[in-house]
Amino acid sequence: MTIAEVGNIIEFQDGLKGRVEKINDNSVIVDITIMDNFESLELPEKTVVNHKRYTIISEEG
Repeated sequence: MTIAEVGNIIEFQDGLKGRVEKINDNSVIVDITIMDNFESLELPEKTVVNHKRYTIISEEG
Protein backbone atom coordinates (compact mmCIF):
# COMPACT_ATOMS: atom_id res chain seq x y z
CA MET A 1 0.00 0.00 0.00
CA THR A 2 1.42 3.37 -1.05
CA ILE A 3 0.54 6.22 1.27
CA ALA A 4 -0.18 9.59 -0.31
CA GLU A 5 1.82 12.70 0.58
CA VAL A 6 0.58 16.23 1.21
CA GLY A 7 -0.34 17.83 -2.11
CA ASN A 8 -1.04 14.56 -3.95
CA ILE A 9 -4.29 14.25 -5.88
CA ILE A 10 -6.18 11.08 -4.98
CA GLU A 11 -9.31 9.35 -6.24
CA PHE A 12 -11.76 7.61 -3.91
CA GLN A 13 -15.40 6.52 -3.52
CA ASP A 14 -16.87 6.31 -7.03
CA GLY A 15 -14.65 8.85 -8.78
CA LEU A 16 -14.39 11.65 -6.22
CA LYS A 17 -11.03 13.42 -6.34
CA GLY A 18 -9.23 15.68 -3.91
CA ARG A 19 -5.91 17.12 -2.76
CA VAL A 20 -4.32 15.62 0.36
CA GLU A 21 -3.94 18.24 3.10
CA LYS A 22 -2.89 16.13 6.09
CA ILE A 23 -1.69 12.60 6.69
CA ASN A 24 -2.84 10.63 9.75
CA ASP A 25 -1.84 7.13 10.89
CA ASN A 26 -4.71 5.37 9.11
CA SER A 27 -6.16 8.05 6.84
CA VAL A 28 -5.70 11.33 4.98
CA ILE A 29 -7.69 14.56 5.12
CA VAL A 30 -8.67 15.60 1.60
CA ASP A 31 -9.84 18.92 0.12
CA ILE A 32 -12.40 18.07 -2.57
CA THR A 33 -13.07 21.66 -3.71
CA ILE A 34 -10.63 21.06 -6.60
CA MET A 35 -13.31 19.11 -8.47
CA ASP A 36 -14.99 21.05 -11.30
CA ASN A 37 -18.46 19.94 -10.20
CA PHE A 38 -17.89 20.44 -6.45
CA GLU A 39 -20.71 23.00 -6.05
CA SER A 40 -23.30 20.61 -7.50
CA LEU A 41 -22.26 17.70 -5.26
CA GLU A 42 -23.47 19.34 -2.03
CA LEU A 43 -20.65 17.78 0.00
CA PRO A 44 -18.46 19.29 2.73
CA GLU A 45 -15.18 20.87 1.55
CA LYS A 46 -13.01 18.31 3.34
CA THR A 47 -13.32 14.62 4.09
CA VAL A 48 -11.34 11.80 5.68
CA VAL A 49 -10.30 8.81 3.55
CA ASN A 50 -8.72 5.59 4.84
CA HIS A 51 -5.37 4.69 3.23
CA LYS A 52 -6.92 1.46 1.90
CA ARG A 53 -9.70 3.32 0.05
CA TYR A 54 -7.90 5.63 -2.39
CA THR A 55 -5.51 5.61 -5.33
CA ILE A 56 -2.95 8.29 -6.07
CA ILE A 57 -3.74 10.08 -9.36
CA SER A 58 -1.06 12.79 -9.35
CA GLU A 59 1.99 13.34 -7.17
CA GLU A 60 2.04 17.13 -7.20
CA GLY A 61 3.23 17.42 -3.60
